[in-house]
Amino acid sequence: MFSKILIANRGEIACRVIKTARRMGIGTVAVFSEADRDALHVEMADEAVFVGPAPAAQSYLVIEKIVEACRQTGAEAVHPGYGFLSERAAFAEALASAGITFIGPNPKAIEAMGDKIESKKFANAAEVSTVPGFLGVIESPEEAVRIADDIGYPVMIKASAGGGGKGMRIAYSAAEVAEGFARARSEAASSFGDDRVFVEKFITDPRHVEIQVIGDKHGNVVYLGERECSIQRRNQKVIEEAPSPLLDEATRRRMGEQAVALAKAVNYDSAGTVEFVAGQDRSFYFLEMNTRLQVEHPVTEMVTGIDLVEEMIRIAAGEKLRFSQEDIRLDGWAVESRVYAEDPTRGFLPSTGRLVTYRPPAEGEADGARVRNDTGVVEGGEISIYYDPMIAKLIPHAPTRAAAIAAQQRALDAFAIDGIRHNIPFLSALMAHPRWQEGHLSTGFIAEEFPEGFAMPKPEGEVAIHLAAVAAAIDHLFNERKRRISGQLRSAKPVRFERERVVMLGREAVPLTIDDRDGALVLAFADGRTVAVASSWRPGEPVWQGRVDGKAIAVQVRPILNGVALAHAGTATEARVYTRREAELAALMPEKVAADTSKQLLCPMPGLVKAIAVAEGQEVKAGETLAIVEAMKMENVLKAERDGTVAKIHAKEGDSLAVDAVILEFS
Repeated sequence: MFSKILIANRGEIACRVIKTARRMGIGTVAVFSEADRDALHVEMADEAVFVGPAPAAQSYLVIEKIVEACRQTGAEAVHPGYGFLSERAAFAEALASAGITFIGPNPKAIEAMGDKIESKKFANAAEVSTVPGFLGVIESPEEAVRIADDIGYPVMIKASAGGGGKGMRIAYSAAEVAEGFARARSEAASSFGDDRVFVEKFITDPRHVEIQVIGDKHGNVVYLGERECSIQRRNQKVIEEAPSPLLDEATRRRMGEQAVALAKAVNYDSAGTVEFVAGQDRSFYFLEMNTRLQVEHPVTEMVTGIDLVEEMIRIAAGEKLRFSQEDIRLDGWAVESRVYAEDPTRGFLPSTGRLVTYRPPAEGEADGARVRNDTGVVEGGEISIYYDPMIAKLIPHAPTRAAAIAAQQRALDAFAIDGIRHNIPFLSALMAHPRWQEGHLSTGFIAEEFPEGFAMPKPEGEVAIHLAAVAAAIDHLFNERKRRISGQLRSAKPVRFERERVVMLGREAVPLTIDDRDGALVLAFADGRTVAVASSWRPGEPVWQGRVDGKAIAVQVRPILNGVALAHAGTATEARVYTRREAELAALMPEKVAADTSKQLLCPMPGLVKAIAVAEGQEVKAGETLAIVEAMKMENVLKAERDGTVAKIHAKEGDSLAVDAVILEFS
């Protein structure tokens, strides 16, 4: 077994590998760029080596620097994590030449399966069902359009060396193929150093189901069940679960056996994932094989009890698999939510900045579920523009799917993040969505259920009652504290706080009466309902946890002027507690009108201007490209919403812009 390994990655996956290595008694070496000097993975590792500037192409993607870091520290093996160099056969070969073990598959398997075009050729040869498409390298937009016309729309344009949603576009027309081809090639070149793309038929109403396989260097390969990864935005996964609510045992076995056959055909000898696109009728087609550890591997670990990172390390050291196919059992259900630094109310565009607050829910057993949180950040850390926007992966495991979803909802409510925009409100709303709870999924789920984008819903029904109760309890606690302030002027008679209150949830008034006899807080609502509230919450804590009407709930709390901002169960509101007279006067206050920005193109996220496609004085039509902004390795095309004339351009190529910075104005 190795005595020291280097992790050629960053963020949560580097931290995750370090945890297993530490448990196995193996020393660890981290590498870091200028942007990651104070990162969590650097702090966790036994040693750390600086590898260059913030851009990945100058640090984490430079093979020579990783090899040199191994030489400096005496690391005997390298775990690549996912992304970066994890699927580069040249990296595995360079390590082998230096006498260093690659904790991953052999270079030939990487070349055969890691390349999306070559993997489909192998799948065809192995008689694995594949999606219709053109498997050759496409050289021009015109050629891409001709191929798409022959296949039939819609089509998927994909980077051959791609992954993680980068270099991928869906096109429904020839015009979209031409533009998607250019964007996919550009993203592929910047993310993977390989601009080859191919085109295949896009299956409508599909589901994304993948099989986890693992093989050793002695010819043994098994599959560890499946993962459903259909909840995606911008072709990037958001929610994953194991097992899939779609599959039955027979389909699971067929998919698993095909995945194993494909892996054996290329002598696969590590953890890998065979991805399928599945129809609602349980038909399935080979999509690609990822020759690395997947982001969503924790859900498989939770339902099988197998540490995939440990098995990868043991296999790389030459050990045989410690289990056979007959030993694999799926126990319970696991759901993973990817917590991203992005604004779901702005089309899930990336958000950057400092994590002023970062308080994840407690890990471990609670209420019949086990909660795991894989992360690579700490409170006070910074989310930069250079890397993937993932903050954490929240993974509860429970006996049933319904229980796992409920545990995920509770954990999300208790996850406090401030300082940047994040997608926890969206994840919470999704957990409560009836279609999600029923398991009727497809990769178009988000676009279909949120066609106008995600807007933070207002609290209604039971959720509104709970938030009104929490707001009243917080206000009552503050009033009690005020009574105990020393040095106050004495009053001629004892101070009495009014019990008749109105909780304003935004513009919605919820009248109630407060009673705290015998130390118990009981709220009486106008409809005659009474609710008991109990909590040990103290001012300053970002999450209120307690019981409302006997139910354990968590509510995120942030102070605002004369009140608190509350978030719970995918809803958010500003809550203020008034006396009856104060509520009457507050209702007369005018609402602030937002500034008119209809004649400006604003930068929708912090990012780098890749191109300005228009000039001052130019007339543009609705739908024409105005600018391209890159953020977190994704290129975002900004288009005109209506016809107009460009009056003034405020930005130029190469500028770094903040969110809502003015790029140009229309006359």
